[in-house]
Amino acid sequence: MFVKTKAIVISTLKFQEKSLIVKCFTLSHGLKSYFVRDAFSNRKASQKIAYFQPLSILEIEAVHKNKGTLENFKEIKTAVPFQTIHTDLVKSTMVMFLSEMLHYSIQEEEKNESLFIFLETAMTWLDHHDEVSNFHLILLLEATKYLGFYPDVSEIDLPYFDMNEGVFTFFPVLGGLTQHETNLFKKLIGLKFGNNQKIFHVVERQILLKIIIDYYSYHLQGFKKPKSLEILKEIFS
Repeated sequence: MFVKTKAIVISTLKFQEKSLIVKCFTLSHGLKSYFVRDAFSNRKASQKIAYFQPLSILEIEAVHKNKGTLENFKEIKTAVPFQTIHTDLVKSTMVMFLSEMLHYSIQEEEKNESLFIFLETAMTWLDHHDEVSNFHLILLLEATKYLGFYPDVSEIDLPYFDMNEGVFTFFPVLGGLTQHETNLFKKLIGLKFGNNQKIFHVVERQILLKIIIDYYSYHLQGFKKPKSLEILKEIFS
């Protein structure tokens, strides 16, 4: 099947010496993995590999055999040319972390147009703004709306949060958040990308990051803690 669609690069894996396996989240067909032959073997290699930076947004033409095997690109071009994401240390580290989180989070190989549009919009926002300290926290929390486990906020005034059930409770529960953690989490729930990025100090941001990673672990089977987490912590310490 010939396909023309937008695609977000989720991860890359070097195959043997010269080739690349690229996992993409496509607008039209959800998760797809592509084989890029000889990605490292000619004079245009750096140009070709540049397409596959974490969370790059591409316009692709491809042949999908839909047989559970690797697919093949026919044409690739940049759909949203980033100006700052891959050159700014803070942003590039954040994006590396987010791509790992999404790699373990987007598990269903099916179309999820609303999640794609959300991620595309969020990445475009990141590229155009300088104050981005809370971006990764907001994105990961908002993404749970599209992944199916956003917190139930119908009783958000209650003092504790149950991580397993995703609800606010009157009493603390085993494995749930403390009252202080719950208050921080409530504050995060109310944030949008454009809000004041200095609303949390460093320690609070690290507490929230742990909460979100734990929350993903509760709700996604096979979820793994990203290897880039420690690098992210260093950048924001």
